[in-house]
Amino acid sequence: MSRIKLSKHDKYVKELCGKIKDEYDSISEHVVIRNQKCSLGEIDVLAKKGDKIDLYEVKCSHRIIKAKHQLKRLRKYVKFENAFFYCGTSGLLFVV
Repeated sequence: MSRIKLSKHDKYVKELCGKIKDEYDSISEHVVIRNQKCSLGEIDVLAKKGDKIDLYEVKCSHRIIKAKHQLKRLRKYVKFENAFFYCGTSGLLFVV
């Protein structure tokens, strides 16, 4: 059986999911947001608890500005309560 090697980003996504798994009813990774014509973006982690939806943007470095931009753009298409930025390198989680 061959093993697929995860990218650094995907390892950080898995790491984050492990940290937050007890706080939510369900967690989805790499959720693609589409309209009828094209892909509008991807949410690294979408977490649900009851009616509440939280989004998590994962980066390998401290590029919080890029994460803020991506989350702001997604707000047009997804109704979510909270947005977070997870820096994989430091393991720190920030509210955006």
